Amino acid sequence: MRDRPDDFDEGLLRPALAAWGIEAATLDYAPVGFGDFHWIAGGRGGRRWFVTVADVRRQTFDGLRLAMETAAALREEAGLGFVVAPLRAGDGTTLRRLDARRYAMSVFPYEEGQAGDFGDEPPADERALIIDLLAELHRTPPPLPTPARPLEPAGRAALEQALGDPSLPWLGGPYARPAQELIAEYAAVLRRRLAEFDRRAAEPGEPVVTHGEPHPGNLLRAPGERLLLVDWDTVGMAPPERDLWLVARDASDLARYADATGRRPDAGALALYRLRWALDDVAEFVEWFRSPHARTPDAEQSWAALTGTLKQLADDDAAGP
Repeated sequence: MRDRPDDFDEGLLRPALAAWGIEAATLDYAPVGFGDFHWIAGGRGGRRWFVTVADVRRQTFDGLRLAMETAAALREEAGLGFVVAPLRAGDGTTLRRLDARRYAMSVFPYEEGQAGDFGDEPPADERALIIDLLAELHRTPPPLPTPARPLEPAGRAALEQALGDPSLPWLGGPYARPAQELIAEYAAVLRRRLAEFDRRAAEPGEPVVTHGEPHPGNLLRAPGERLLLVDWDTVGMAPPERDLWLVARDASDLARYADATGRRPDAGALALYRLRWALDDVAEFVEWFRSPHARTPDAEQSWAALTGTLKQLADDDAAGP
């Protein structure tokens, strides 16, 4: 996030880092990613750590803890070297509460490298490397009970509420009224796409361990031509298409995955997960703009993403199956 959390006491971070045996000489806010908040901690001698603070009202503490434990086990037990997993504190935990109800913290090794952006389109040779990485992940048995990731969009209820009662004013902040008007403008499209989702929805095949968001923004090009996968908050059991729709672009990509795993991706499932992502994004932005917010860089980014996603949903709706 570009914006620092208004109601978070950054003074909590240094004492909490002691659980990892870290005495931070420097602690700098890192305006990266979207959803969580990040700092870079520097110790004496030049060592650094990547500190993530999550709002556990968005994902429950227990759910996030299980995701972090899964990522750590994939690295430690399954030996997946591309997994940038949380470090364990002195008591063996990977996630610790910072206050009674809202914020929790995890600590990661600081990795040198260059991340992409969500909308980047990797060239064919890089896609091949990402598909190989995902194939290795999908072939790996879950190292511990791993959360299931249902197909149903997580924010569907909030989206349907917004569509069902357009007269109720949105009072969250400067984007509330424009967002409400935009949702009203696209209401028919959204209802049709939700109905399409229901018609097409089916869990295709056996679930595997999936990352959930292996887009270029979560891929780190590290020294030595290594690709690392970060941000394991949404790791969970689901069909492989949950990951593949973000990467595969042509028949050769799908054939490469099939050769590596013996499992041929389903075109209908790829389209279904693409639709699910868009509907979930709209629901998340609706929730954002119905809640208290200000005119900040993060709000501006959310507004641009909402308008772009709605336009894409409409264009795909007009194009038909």
